[in-house]
Amino acid sequence: MIVRDLAGLEAIYGDHLAPASVVKESERITAHYAALIAASPFAILATAGPEGPDCSPRGDGPGFVRVVDPHTLVLPDRRGNNRIDSLRNVVRDPRVALLFLIPGSGTTFRVNGRAVVSADPALLESFAVDGQAPRTALVVTVEQAYFQCARAVVRAQLWDPARHVEAGTLPSPGTILAALSAGEVGGRPYDKAWPARAAATLW
Repeated sequence: MIVRDLAGLEAIYGDHLAPASVVKESERITAHYAALIAASPFAILATAGPEGPDCSPRGDGPGFVRVVDPHTLVLPDRRGNNRIDSLRNVVRDPRVALLFLIPGSGTTFRVNGRAVVSADPALLESFAVDGQAPRTALVVTVEQAYFQCARAVVRAQLWDPARHVEAGTLPSPGTILAALSAGEVGGRPYDKAWPARAAATLW
């Protein structure tokens, strides 16, 4: 059976919400929520545009997303694959969502809001690392902020070293690229060169 409307969905789940599920939502970054952001070195950025949704990883040192004030966050756009799918979406549809993860903690933190892409030189220079400033930054106006239930992280045993997957058991990026391009891109040379290339282009 496919659920096709809200009435059918609510018939399955009901309308009861625990008080904690409601009161945790804020229209601003509280002091406690700022502490979660400051501890997080990794966030997932969700955007949407004419071509569809995008979900992109963002990572840096803990607190890499800056809390400017209770209603404003700034996220530097560090170097990546240069597809800029997220940024293309934001300039056409400002709605964004961020999901912050904190190593060792089951608590995740969610922010929904609207963003603009800033190329302000002074702002970008304030995010420089090793003399390298990001080319742009996302300035996010916060509309909703709340922590999320830890059950998913607990079920996944995400931070348990005994559950970590050995990298050698997975197909490498070079292997995947070679298979998708009939050997024109990727392969062992790609994998071999990647560590040095990443180290030289991290920022």
